[in-house]
Amino acid sequence: MSLTFHWFLPTNGDSRDVVGGGHGTPATTSGRDRPPTVSYLSQIARAAENLGFAGALTPTGAWCEDAWLTTAMVSQHTERLKFLVAFRPGFLSPTLAAQMASTFQRQTGGRLLLNVVTGGESREQRAFGDFLDKDARYRRTGEFLSVVRQLWDGGSVDLLGEHLRVEDAKLARVPDPVPEVYFGGSSPAAIEVAARHVDVYLTWGEPPAQVAEKIARVRELAAKEGRTLRFGIRLHVISRDTSAQAWAEAERLLSGFDPATVKAVQEGLARSESEGQRRMLALHGGARDGLEIHPNLWAGIGLVRGGAGTALVGSHEEVAERIEEYAALGIEEFVLSGYPHLEEAYWFGEGVLPRLAARGLWRHPSDGPVLAPRARTAQAAQAVFAS
Repeated sequence: MSLTFHWFLPTNGDSRDVVGGGHGTPATTSGRDRPPTVSYLSQIARAAENLGFAGALTPTGAWCEDAWLTTAMVSQHTERLKFLVAFRPGFLSPTLAAQMASTFQRQTGGRLLLNVVTGGESREQRAFGDFLDKDARYRRTGEFLSVVRQLWDGGSVDLLGEHLRVEDAKLARVPDPVPEVYFGGSSPAAIEVAARHVDVYLTWGEPPAQVAEKIARVRELAAKEGRTLRFGIRLHVISRDTSAQAWAEAERLLSGFDPATVKAVQEGLARSESEGQRRMLALHGGARDGLEIHPNLWAGIGLVRGGAGTALVGSHEEVAERIEEYAALGIEEFVLSGYPHLEEAYWFGEGVLPRLAARGLWRHPSDGPVLAPRARTAQAAQAVFAS
């Protein structure tokens, strides 16, 4: 068994503080500390590639740069790393999306993965010209993926659906390989789409018991469709040589949360239509205490950030143990991030991945040598980035 690890490209900006945004909330000003230039994002991507991450997720929404365009540019500065491109089906036609994916595959040597985001905020959707309600958006997503799949199979598609209509749609060249489709959503409508259409179901970082329950629901419904899915989880991470160092960093981040910002973000997120966002909010209730909701699982990020709001916090060994705990539930892919994304990629890549390799849970995608587990002092870590 080899787990798969993806990193994150902060196309809304990066910082040594938490950069908020998403689900109807704007990016916080800390995102201006390190603007999401192609140069900086490529630096993160190359680090992730060298450390052994298989891919990198890019978000979608009005609060960040466009994922398709950004990853197309960053891909030219990397060799192996795949790009998990988030996009919303309501914003482009299925035929165009299928064509774009096919082009991306050819121009990058097959390095595209697709993260389909139906969209949980009607207000933001309307800004892009999409006026369907949430349940209708999920039904449209199902139609969209049905068309895209048929086009990728080389077929000619005619569809007169509830929301989409295409006539004699076909691709001149199909993608090789066909991109895998990732998808997340906690509502019944979302899980139905996942069971029928996607390859990898993603959940945000809830405590293991809640993740296990969600996996069971999705797996059962997929089985009724005659399908088998893989499962992934989206988490932040703060991994250090010792547990005390990691929790000190979490406390530093928490101390930088302005109370007025927390209040405004929580009020905005409370209006979210997303079931997954509701579940994230329930983990902390807007309070600054009691944020360790499971051993080494910290809900503090969600105080100022929409979407994924939990982090694995602990020593490299503790973080490896929590990853093994999630893997035992059926999680095979981990989509991780940390602030700043460049430095945290090294902390995790040099501290945790070798320990997982020693446990037989991971190997470098390039089959290259894996560093032996080792501790690094904070001074040594800083020297890496100063050189």
